[in-house]
Amino acid sequence: MRVRFGYVSTALSLWECSPSKTLTFTRWKAMPKDERMEKLIDVTGQNLKNTLRMLHYNVAHEIELYRMSSSIVPLATHPEATWDYRTIFKKELLEIGEFIKKQKLRVSLHPNQYTLFTSEKKQITKNAVLDMQYHYDLFEGMDIVNEDRVNINIHVGGAYGDKTKALERFHKNIKQLPEIVKQKMTLENDDKTYTSLETLSVCRKEKVPMVFDYHHHMANLGEEEPDLNQVISDTFATWSNWSIPPKVHISSPKSEKEFRSHADYVSLDFIMPFLKATKELQIDYDIMIEAKQKDRSLIKLVDEISKIRGIKRKSGASIEW
Repeated sequence: MRVRFGYVSTALSLWECSPSKTLTFTRWKAMPKDERMEKLIDVTGQNLKNTLRMLHYNVAHEIELYRMSSSIVPLATHPEATWDYRTIFKKELLEIGEFIKKQKLRVSLHPNQYTLFTSEKKQITKNAVLDMQYHYDLFEGMDIVNEDRVNINIHVGGAYGDKTKALERFHKNIKQLPEIVKQKMTLENDDKTYTSLETLSVCRKEKVPMVFDYHHHMANLGEEEPDLNQVISDTFATWSNWSIPPKVHISSPKSEKEFRSHADYVSLDFIMPFLKATKELQIDYDIMIEAKQKDRSLIKLVDEISKIRGIKRKSGASIEW
């Protein structure tokens, strides 16, 4: 069984390397009209440059998984500020995509918590479709949208006091999402609302892969704690039509009091039950680390795991068990 590790968005080990420098709509609107586009281009250019820097950093450290920032292009979906970033940055986007393809990297995007399909408000669903399309367009601009190694991950959404009706709306509203965009979509269980089993049910019905989040699972077990081995096996099975290994999210609680909050690093003791359960399956899979210290937590965790008896480190960010 081979396990690869990745991290989210920003390599903290690199100087000034944020890929999500922002320009708020309020600030944009307050600027003179002749300066607005110049500022958008400047900020986006920095974000794209830093994204490529981190991809090179990842390859140097043999990190094959990476979640790119969803904020690479400021105001990309705002109705009053929409702009043609794909034409302006065609060269830069293709350069990133070519590097990803050449190095066979697995990359993903994760829209924010407001991208949901369970609301009864039509505008929220419309905004969710626009946001998902933006993420798809980013991959398309990089010429990697047809790769199985890319996905757009979201949560099921809110319950609004009635999970049954909310899930009915999800299945209805998701039909507004273009099929080509939906084909890149994955769903993740969350820490407050939809449990692993509930999310799995949605994934099966919509025929989309499930990203199993172990920390969220432990924070939101449901009325009866399900068998961990069975949950992992069932969620891994949702990836059967993809040519890449299943993906999971790993983090650990900041404290008992702040159980849902992510700690700076990943506690090996906390995730050990999960690791042992996957060992019994002997299926290759990938881990996205969501700890606050990002790449630093990845390096620390892989080093700790590789010291476990029977585990062999295969690269800077992968092990074999």
